[in-house]
Amino acid sequence: MNRLLITGTNSGGGKTTVTCAVLSAFKARGIVPMTFKCGPDYIDPMFHRAVSGVKSYNLDPFFLDGKGLRSHLAAHAGELSVIEGAMGYYDGIAATEEASAYTVARETKTPAVLVVSAQGVGATLAAIIEGLTRHRQDSCMMGVVFNDAKISRYPDLEKIAARAGIKFYGTMPRNEEWTFPSRHLGLLAAAEIADLQDKLRSLGRQAEQTIDIDGLLALAKTAVPLKGEQQTQCAACARLAVARDEAFCFLYEENLELLQALGCELVFFSPLKDSELPANINGLYLCGGYPELHAKMLSNNKTMLQSIQQAVESNLPTVAESGGFLYLHETLDGLPMCGVIPGRAYKTDQLRRFGYIELTAVRDNLLCQAGASIRSHEFHYWDSSCPGDGFTAKKAGRSESYLCIHATDTLFAGFPQLYFPANLEFAKQFVRRMKEYSS
Repeated sequence: MNRLLITGTNSGGGKTTVTCAVLSAFKARGIVPMTFKCGPDYIDPMFHRAVSGVKSYNLDPFFLDGKGLRSHLAAHAGELSVIEGAMGYYDGIAATEEASAYTVARETKTPAVLVVSAQGVGATLAAIIEGLTRHRQDSCMMGVVFNDAKISRYPDLEKIAARAGIKFYGTMPRNEEWTFPSRHLGLLAAAEIADLQDKLRSLGRQAEQTIDIDGLLALAKTAVPLKGEQQTQCAACARLAVARDEAFCFLYEENLELLQALGCELVFFSPLKDSELPANINGLYLCGGYPELHAKMLSNNKTMLQSIQQAVESNLPTVAESGGFLYLHETLDGLPMCGVIPGRAYKTDQLRRFGYIELTAVRDNLLCQAGASIRSHEFHYWDSSCPGDGFTAKKAGRSESYLCIHATDTLFAGFPQLYFPANLEFAKQFVRRMKEYSS
């Protein structure tokens, strides 16, 4: 089980660029690794999939303990696996190392390679690298790639790495043509970048020239083996309609695979382009994404709005997260939507909620009984005049708590986004309710 983790000093330091460059170089050699992302990220895995053409998974130590991380990695790993970190290497919950990329590397015993920007800094780089490497005895930090580095600096950067006592794996020069554009939730979705494949191939060619690809492959081979268990697949017992298009694209592969393993037949549909929900369904899953960017087109698709409203009001078991929750409102940015949630969804000028939370049910509902809890996360600039009161959300590492989510016997709708492996019983209950609906 060869593997490595690519991490950085901070957000925006080039982790995704270097990861995609390395993945593209591997692909050009005929190597297609499985990919993973630390933390609750939907967008970076889209880029991983765009390069490799295979599924990408999340390794999140807030949702999974050490044993869970190792088992999850082992169950989905290929002959070679590449893990991309999140934020800075040691950045976790509430200014601690908890649930950081370092946690993932430590718990899975994965060698880590640091990506550090060399722009505007020289000898100080040695202190930065040495500090990160020695900050913890079990740092797992094995090498460095310098980003934003002029080719002429290659010899000096190699010496700086040597002074810091770490393996030098090369550089990536700065090139504006490789920049992935961003918006308020991070990078643009991979599908939105017209020339993405050209960018990725160009990154791969550059990596072959200035990154030690052979060295990274050799480093990956030093990782110790891990053991994992494959999910047992149940016979299909319910048809679950899953929204998936440009407006609804924030989906954990783990959620889909777990629901399939529990007996769901997944039927994908587009709220943007299809005229109504798929036929003969037993449940509905409206995931997050960017409905606000497609609000006019969504609002104009009257037959789909009516189809969803009728289905939900007819007690079709429904989970709607974040963007899916916005879509269920009476209005989104002033435009008519599904009309299930009695209120308006509106834009704000700041980040409303951000980070990990623990949800505890106030009353019995679609996914659990009162008092049951599951770990979740939120990240949104939009808000609702009617956020719900079915769960209490407590911020991880903080004392802050608040009510959220519309929770009934057949509906779970709110801003929090679920990772079902964090509490398997929630997924099982969802499937049970779907089976009951079909009977």
